[in-house]
Amino acid sequence: MNINTMSNRFKTFAERECKDSSRLYEFLSYKIAEDDELLELSAYAKEGQPVPNLFFGAVHYLLLKGIRHELRDYYPSIVEQPKPVEESFHPFKKFCQQYRDLIISILRVKNVQTNEVRRCAYLYPIFSYIFEKTKKPQALIEIGTSAGFQLLWDKYRYTYQSGEHYGEMDSDVHIQSEIRGEKVPNFPAKVPPVAERIGIDLHVNDVSDDEDSLWLNALIWPEHEERRNLFHRAVKSIRKYKNEIHLIEGDGVDILPQIVEQIPQDALPCVFHTHVANQMPEETKYRLLDNIRVIGGFRDIFHLYNNIWDRKLHVDFYLNGIEHQKLIGETDGHGRWFTWEL
Repeated sequence: MNINTMSNRFKTFAERECKDSSRLYEFLSYKIAEDDELLELSAYAKEGQPVPNLFFGAVHYLLLKGIRHELRDYYPSIVEQPKPVEESFHPFKKFCQQYRDLIISILRVKNVQTNEVRRCAYLYPIFSYIFEKTKKPQALIEIGTSAGFQLLWDKYRYTYQSGEHYGEMDSDVHIQSEIRGEKVPNFPAKVPPVAERIGIDLHVNDVSDDEDSLWLNALIWPEHEERRNLFHRAVKSIRKYKNEIHLIEGDGVDILPQIVEQIPQDALPCVFHTHVANQMPEETKYRLLDNIRVIGGFRDIFHLYNNIWDRKLHVDFYLNGIEHQKLIGETDGHGRWFTWEL
């Protein structure tokens, strides 16, 4: 990948992702976009990975791991009173120069697998909508599951701007989000039933493993204390319900048909992935859609996704062999807000 392309990635990351969300990453992204040495270093990222996320995650990971360096003083995830963002670039570059080899080793093997817990804020009403249409218990199949946090969407508690609580009222995982626009979902009195929870990933993260847990923590942006707190609470939920979750290492697109074959006919296969398809090659996206279409020819199936055609959230489904396509709305990447078009 050439330097100009990489530079544009960091500028876009600053404009679309970091603005009003992370002052540190926004400032550093613009600076990196003008620095050929750091752009060349970031280019060691695995093919198909979102480079800025992976690059910042690698640096954050090394700092959280305990490396003593002045850069630590600019990270609110590490110090209580961080130094001004505007002074951070020089120490950031010095850190990258000093630990270049370690950063490259991380970029070559790690994946961005944030799988944001707060995205469940819109999964809850979507799966409720699906249950209202089908009245069937759901067999969840998540592609790019990471540690499986989103497979437990029905075990969390939710609050939107009305202040009312929904979901599992006794849950320690309390997710708050905003529904923007005039339309709002219908929230059921009871949480829809889940028959199975299957997560597939090229590399499954085991949150009982310190290294895996630290890497997922490092992918959370330094200023996002609420996300970090949700992460730690979700880790406890994964450990609590680990016997209900089936995590599989493999290519979720390739093995999807055989996974669906194993699901009983009285359960509804619900395939979903959030902010994962942007890491899929074009051919893989079409292969996934073909697999869903073939399965839909002989049984009901729902497919919830974004980043195939655009950044918006979609649900495609087959009922009695008939295809339906619905636009759900727009979402914030970290689940802070969403719109509802259904």
